[in-house]
Amino acid sequence: MTPDPTTRRRPFPVGTALTYLSLLAAVVVVLLPLAVVFLTSLKTSREVTEGGALSLPGDWLNFDNYVTAFTDGNMLAAFGNTAFILVFSIGGTVLIGSMTAYAVDRFDFRGKKLVMALFLVATLVPGVTTQVATFQVINSFGLVDTRWAPILLYMGTDIVSVYIFLQFIRSIPTSLDEAARLDGANTFTIYRKIILPLLKPAIATVVIIKGITTYNDFYIPFLYLHSEELGTISTALFRFKGPFGAHWEAISAGAILVILPTLVVFLLLQRWIYNGFAQGATK
Repeated sequence: MTPDPTTRRRPFPVGTALTYLSLLAAVVVVLLPLAVVFLTSLKTSREVTEGGALSLPGDWLNFDNYVTAFTDGNMLAAFGNTAFILVFSIGGTVLIGSMTAYAVDRFDFRGKKLVMALFLVATLVPGVTTQVATFQVINSFGLVDTRWAPILLYMGTDIVSVYIFLQFIRSIPTSLDEAARLDGANTFTIYRKIILPLLKPAIATVVIIKGITTYNDFYIPFLYLHSEELGTISTALFRFKGPFGAHWEAISAGAILVILPTLVVFLLLQRWIYNGFAQGATK
């Protein structure tokens, strides 16, 4: 009895297989370092020295490294300093970036194209090349070893946020501005009551990108915050690195403590990126 050709199984598409393989490889690349850090955070110093990176800890309930990282690393003060810097940096970035994008998109003035070109040039200049001059400027203001030094640097060097807000503002119809002006609203009122509420997806995007970048930054806090009381979470982990070696088990435990808030905040805010607030502006 010959089989019906219509009942034959279709061959599994090669493209689909490659897609799943690439996704699986990406998951391994992302999760493997996290697994190594988590396993190391539960090990003793001897297990870290004698075992491999993926070797299992002897005691899965060994939280001594977390206690050491939190107390000896002064993580509570580090979290407080980081939160202080984050709030003012992100708030200033959102305010300055949205106002700049609103002015550039809604108003015509001389040198508008030149300003946009300078913004583009600023993104192409590596920040390391200007650090000597930047440090001299910050030092002349007396802001070295204060939390305002990284705050000003984070707020004044984020050109990417201006472009993010600019793309969202361009999708907001100007008819909303014209209708508000007919009702007697001035420019600042239009920005505050119409433009800014419609920028929620852009604000969420900037908050996530800027927040993670600032949260994980090591260079600027290490360069400008010399006092241990003003250290951030990134510089707090550096305390476990000495001239005779590093306490990798304590560093891994501290890294897990640092990763958890970032993960929670990202999961809470990522949905705002995909919401279409601007699409419903004219409804």
